Amino acid sequence: MFTHIMIGINDLERSRRFYDATFTALGGKPGEMDARGRLIYIHDGGRLMITTPIDGKPATAANGGMIGIAAASRDHVLAWHAAGTTHGGTAIESPPTERPNGDFVAYLRDPDGNKLSVRSHSTK
Repeated sequence: MFTHIMIGINDLERSRRFYDATFTALGGKPGEMDARGRLIYIHDGGRLMITTPIDGKPATAANGGMIGIAAASRDHVLAWHAAGTTHGGTAIESPPTERPNGDFVAYLRDPDGNKLSVRSHSTK
């Protein structure tokens, strides 16, 4: 259904440090800058784009919005959470935890306040 997700940010280099660290922790690669100055992360068929707003106004986080990212394992979720908090993210909700269905999940806000969740699916 989706071709990509785009997140508006205010400080490209600060966001690059955060997203490079968190996607590397999931086994992905650092973002690549396109000709229009957007960071692009491609991993497991998904595409996340990071950009300053085209209208020149400040970026704001979506109230009630969240982006869910798949992780291969519980260890990847923990590495993502650690990389994110080390690189300007804020831990929110609960500490990384197992859900009743066996999934392991963690939540962060990126340096601009965008809410992110990473989840590894149970093998139960």
